This record gives sequence, C-alpha cells and structure tokens, in this order.
Amino acid sequence: MNSPHFNIAAVERDTGLSKDVLRMWERRYGFPTPERDGNGERSYPAAQVERLRLIKRLMDMGHRPGKLLAMPADELAALAPRRPAPTARPTSGSEDPGEVLALIKQHDGHGYQQAMLQRLARQGLQSFVQDTVAPLTQRVGEAWEDGSFEVFEEHLFTELTKRLLRQAIAALPGGAGGPRILLTSVPDESHVLGLLMVEALFSLEGAECIPLGTQMPLMEIGRAATAHRADIVALSFSVAFPQRQIPGLLQQLRLLLAPTVELWAGGGGVRRVARQEGVHLLHTLDEALAALTDWRQAHPTN
Repeated sequence: MNSPHFNIAAVERDTGLSKDVLRMWERRYGFPTPERDGNGERSYPAAQVERLRLIKRLMDMGHRPGKLLAMPADELAALAPRRPAPTARPTSGSEDPGEVLALIKQHDGHGYQQAMLQRLARQGLQSFVQDTVAPLTQRVGEAWEDGSFEVFEEHLFTELTKRLLRQAIAALPGGAGGPRILLTSVPDESHVLGLLMVEALFSLEGAECIPLGTQMPLMEIGRAATAHRADIVALSFSVAFPQRQIPGLLQQLRLLLAPTVELWAGGGGVRRVARQEGVHLLHTLDEALAALTDWRQAHPTN
C-alpha cells in the first residue's frame, strides 16, 4: 500500500510553515524533497511532513532552522524527547486540572466537556478560568512542546475549551461600565484561549469587551480601536509565537493608536519581553485584573 502524500497547501496547514518557506528550504537546504503528482505539483510523503512538524516545534523552542535541517533524524528527535504526560501539580484551587486533561489523552471529548461543566458550576467562572482553564492551557502547551501531546489532541482541547468559555461569556450580562476593551491578536498568532480567558474575567468585572478574534492586521486593529472608541487594546501572545518579533509589533501598533488608548499585551509569549514605553505587559491573569483596577482608578466616572 502506498504511503499517503500531501500537497503543499496541506503541508502548510499541518505544519505552520508557509509555502514560501517550504520552497526556500527545498532550494537552499535540499529538504524537504517533494515528489511530483500527475499535474506536476509538489507532493510530500507523510514521513517528510512529520519531520517538518518536528522542525517547526523545535523552531518555536528557539532552535535555528538551518541547523535543524542538517541534522540526522535521530539527533533531531533527541532534541525534543517524548516523556510521559506531566504528573499532577497543585494549583491554588481545590481541584486538580490533571484529571480532566487525562480525558483529552483518552480522546473522551464528551467526558471532558461534562467534567469541565461540572467544575464551572462548582467553581464559578472566575475561579474556573484561573484555577482550571489557565493551568490546563499551560500544561497542554508544555506537553505539545515536548511531544507528549499530539496535534489533534491539542486541537480537541482548544476547540472544546473555546466552546465552554464562549458559552459562559454569552451568559453574562453586557458590560455597561468602562473601560471599553478591544481584544485580538496579531497576524500569525492563532491561539485564542488567552483572549477568551481575559474576556471572561474582564466581562465579570463589568468591562465592555469587543472581541475581534485572532490574526488581525495591525492597521485593522488601529482602525477598529478608532471605530469602537476603545480605551484599551489588549493582545495575547502564546509561547509558540516568535518572541523576537513581539517588541517590534508592539512598537508599530503603539504608533497606530491614539495616545489616549492604552496598549496591553499578555500571555506566555511576553514573559521574557523587555518593557517598553507605552505598553503594559501582563504576565498573569491576576496582573490583568490589577491593570483593570488601576485603569478605573485613573479614570473615575463622573
């Protein structure tokens, strides 16, 4: 039986590597080495796609692509060794999120949803976000980086958790007080859970949240901030986003926003980003709530 092959569009979607990068690597490094289908289009064997996925994961961890592409398969695999799923770790809440994470590893989506709904009912939305969703998201990210979580398992976790958070947010009364917060992410940042977590917490505090989803061009973020008369633009950066790009993006966006509009950036991706003028870096959900309190103290209502 012939092994499956994938066209370049499918490889781009599966690996997160653009078509231009794949073609450039082919010319410069001699890998990947696609075959050609009956129409003369590139056709990538499954083994090469798996190698490309591993290379992309290692790039996200800070390795240089030129070095990775020259490595033999065994050395490449050794850089990202698989290890068992993380053992339970205590959280500030009374329940261990590792118990529901195990349901994702067992591919029990229905069981995961039921367990999470029960936790939401017991904990309330704020504790659910901070003591269950946030630790789970961090743990899944770590498991994906070290290879102990498959891509489809990470996607299942993300999609089911997005559904839960959106349902919970939709059930909240509309925010009538300030500030007006525009929530989004920059191009190539597709992770949405960070945005949904802060939207839930800000909405609970009565802020008016304007969710724009992910991967908004910077110019469009600036236009949206003006159109919605936003007080704050809040961005989320995951640990997978290239850290070296973040300061420049924040600087560009700061120039596009009116001086009265605050720019906040949070998520695991900003943990090692140096502070810069005109940008509030928020490393935790508690810091995000504290920033909201500070904004209200600096902008008292009449």
